[in-house]
Amino acid sequence: MTDLRSLAHLSGIEQLKLGFQNGNAAPIAETLGFRLTHVEEGLVRFESTPTHAVYNPIGTVHGGYIATLLDSACGCVVHSMLKPGQVYTSLELKTVFHRALTEGTPVITEGRIVQSGRRAAFAEAEMRGVDGKLYATATSTCLVMDVG
Repeated sequence: MTDLRSLAHLSGIEQLKLGFQNGNAAPIAETLGFRLTHVEEGLVRFESTPTHAVYNPIGTVHGGYIATLLDSACGCVVHSMLKPGQVYTSLELKTVFHRALTEGTPVITEGRIVQSGRRAAFAEAEMRGVDGKLYATATSTCLVMDVG
């Protein structure tokens, strides 16, 4: 995986597209089995199909798996808006679980930018089944900073 900090001379969207084209995935994406399938300025999409390995004790997909995908979508969509020499960090993530998710259910998690400014960015994400059923939503606030 390419360290995005070494690409600080590129914009966020250029960094994401470079990683997308080269098939680079973050270690968390490899661990949980999700992949970035679409990236443009202000919009990203991940696809995944949870397995039994991400189950909780009550027999459904763990909320942490769902929150991780929503957080990744919010973070990547904020990343898509960065200018060269900028980085971000998440300040807040609010997640709402709308229905239980079970193994083998393919889902698409989409992140959209709400507003991106010089110091703060706001994003939202939703996780839907390929049949359109809504499983979870999230909103995120990120701090945008200049490198160095």
